[in-house]
Amino acid sequence: MNFKEFFKKSGKQLAWQLLFATIAVVLLVWISLKFLQLYTAHGKFVVVPDLTNKSLTEVQILLEEQDLRCEVIDSTEYNPSFPPLSVISQSPEPNERVKYNRKIYLTLNPKGYHKVTVPKVIQVTRRNAEATLQSVGLTIGQVTYVDNIGKDMVLEMQYNGKPVQPGDKLVKTSRIDLICGNGFETRDTIPNEIPIEELMGD
Repeated sequence: MNFKEFFKKSGKQLAWQLLFATIAVVLLVWISLKFLQLYTAHGKFVVVPDLTNKSLTEVQILLEEQDLRCEVIDSTEYNPSFPPLSVISQSPEPNERVKYNRKIYLTLNPKGYHKVTVPKVIQVTRRNAEATLQSVGLTIGQVTYVDNIGKDMVLEMQYNGKPVQPGDKLVKTSRIDLICGNGFETRDTIPNEIPIEELMGD
């Protein structure tokens, strides 16, 4: 057998071997991809529901129906807009697409919110009073001006229309209304009429 015949015969065998090897590699890659898709649930997802304002019991029922899990993150910030122990935030956000069995992290509104002491801000400028009230967790409501020579000085604090005194206890985030002076002299101290005797100098 000369070299030409040997190469011709060996070349066919090599071609068949390469063909079989290529088919085997392609088949192996295809099987691996299919297995990976099954393992990671590729292309299958669930839309995260909006859990805001819902109780923990409602959340657990809703998430179980969607094959999702949850974990509660403690919160120390009370939000009066939400019921106690209700969801005030979540991660991932509502309407996001996630894989099945994904864990949703929840922040609940505390049940036992505490009270704070109203600081002394009477006869303090409005700007300083607002900063002081906000520093203890209170919020500023309506600011009303009345005739008083002390311009922008806080004359009175009110909560729900009733006077509040320094040292009173209010729930954190309570809304405090301020009554301040407008810089004008109180009208009650200005006489409406001048006695005739004063005009005549008697």
